[in-house]
Amino acid sequence: MEARAKLLGHPIHQMLIVFPLGLLGGSIIFDIVYLVRHGGQWGAVTFWMIAVGVISGLVAALFGVIDWLAIPGGTRAKKIGTLHGVGNVIVVVLFAVSWYLRSGNPLQPSITAIVLSFVGVGLALVTGWLGGELVGRLGVGVDDGAHLNAPNSITHRAAGTGTGPTPA
Repeated sequence: MEARAKLLGHPIHQMLIVFPLGLLGGSIIFDIVYLVRHGGQWGAVTFWMIAVGVISGLVAALFGVIDWLAIPGGTRAKKIGTLHGVGNVIVVVLFAVSWYLRSGNPLQPSITAIVLSFVGVGLALVTGWLGGELVGRLGVGVDDGAHLNAPNSITHRAAGTGTGPTPA
């Protein structure tokens, strides 16, 4: 099934996810630098990266919901899309709370705020893999002839039939 929300023929959700993924994922690099360097402006950099990452994540989510609503119920794609979407809402909430905890003093984030960001990135790795499974394995959003019940990519079974080894 092709994406329902498109811009110039390309799925909008897939175009937008790079922003929250890059900003939120990249923010922990600046948290690490903050911890290693014992402060400085690194906390403020992270604070603003998280703010923009949360906002862009919410925008990307709107288009993800539009595409998710078009996936037929009872399919593996619908189940994976649900896990992907719910997981990403949790990621955004974790980062929003981290941002809030930093708001009193962005230059000196608490350990709790930093830990929430790391947990958020860990979960984002899982939800990102699920999104990749939807697009790359099941063809959701890119192929009108998508196989919405293809087996998991880890099983090494062919996506087209659901049985047999994946061709090399």
